[in-house]
Amino acid sequence: MPSPSTHLRPRALRAAAVLAAVALVAAGCDGSGLVPGGGPADETTAAAASEAVVTANVDDDATGVSVDKVVKVKAEKGTLSSVVLKSKDGRVGGELRADGTRWVSAGGLEPGARYRLRAVAENADGKRVESISTFTTQALSLDQQTYPSVAPLQGETVGVGMPVVVTFDLPVTDQAAFEKHMTVTSTPAQAGSWHWISSSEAHWRPEAYWQAGTKVSVDVAVNGVSAGGGIYGQEDRTVDFEVGAAHIYRVNAKTHQMKVFENGKLLRTIPVTTGKPGFTTRSGVKVIMEKYEQKRMNSETVGISRGSAEAYDIDNVKWAMRLTSSGEFVHAAPWSVGSQGHANVSHGCTGLSTDNAGWLYAMSRRGDVVEYVGTDRPMEPGNGWGDWNVPWGEYVAGSALS
Repeated sequence: MPSPSTHLRPRALRAAAVLAAVALVAAGCDGSGLVPGGGPADETTAAAASEAVVTANVDDDATGVSVDKVVKVKAEKGTLSSVVLKSKDGRVGGELRADGTRWVSAGGLEPGARYRLRAVAENADGKRVESISTFTTQALSLDQQTYPSVAPLQGETVGVGMPVVVTFDLPVTDQAAFEKHMTVTSTPAQAGSWHWISSSEAHWRPEAYWQAGTKVSVDVAVNGVSAGGGIYGQEDRTVDFEVGAAHIYRVNAKTHQMKVFENGKLLRTIPVTTGKPGFTTRSGVKVIMEKYEQKRMNSETVGISRGSAEAYDIDNVKWAMRLTSSGEFVHAAPWSVGSQGHANVSHGCTGLSTDNAGWLYAMSRRGDVVEYVGTDRPMEPGNGWGDWNVPWGEYVAGSALS
């Protein structure tokens, strides 16, 4: 662990300070303001005593410095004109106090890296003092670092229901510490909140659906931040994405119809079929999570065993769009066209004709909203991106900082 704050003045300055102290003691004993022997006081030592002094909270040549160490530099009898903290991986940012007396680093340090700290200060007369020191941070294995994956992807255009999803490959036990370094900003600005789904997954959504055309920036600045339990953030992530047109698809399982809206305008009413008894489709708000031009669908993946009367294995289901982790999709179902618009005959998915499914697939994006009514089986908030099924007050309460 680093030792307490260490004076960073060069060796010559420390010697000058000692000489100044000796001269002052001698002058005080004589009482004349002159050095013994009648000569004038040493102007050099007086100047040294008024020189700026630079100190930092990391020892020169320190090793094993924690990657979450906040490096602080202080100037006395002067102001800081320059502070540079860097390693071979690059420069570490920082903030200088308005009065120029203190500098504080911003952002975590890299593990197992050697850093050079150079600070320059000036006194009231403009005389400069330079201090240079080095230190090395602690080494960390991958098992001691958690990596954040972010959805949406950089540059992606998404639907108005898309939550920001940050997934960590190792658990975060100090979620408050991480959340302080995770921000979402948008133009136009929209109120929103983080909500921790688990120790390895955090979501952010606005209070209401995104406004169409919104530009969003996600900054997960957790590099070097302690996640608790001896684990630290591995890397900062910044992702910018855009929100496209407002696509809202409304499915009524009782009338067997889907109404397709874009920016509030009804584009098409599509006959559908949803889940039959025993396989009831969930009511609630879902968003499109994945898209497949064609996908194999096997009943064993949703708990229906091979050999069951309900078993199925279809190799090339076209225009499939996932809505839940449990396996609900919107997809082409040419085998059920006779029932679409009249009866619910699926195993929980929403079946459309091949033409209607292809048309809908072509206009859809991740994050487009599909709202279901007409069944007595509610959508579970944790079943995929079910964030919109959580009341706003409860959603905000899921923030580690609430």
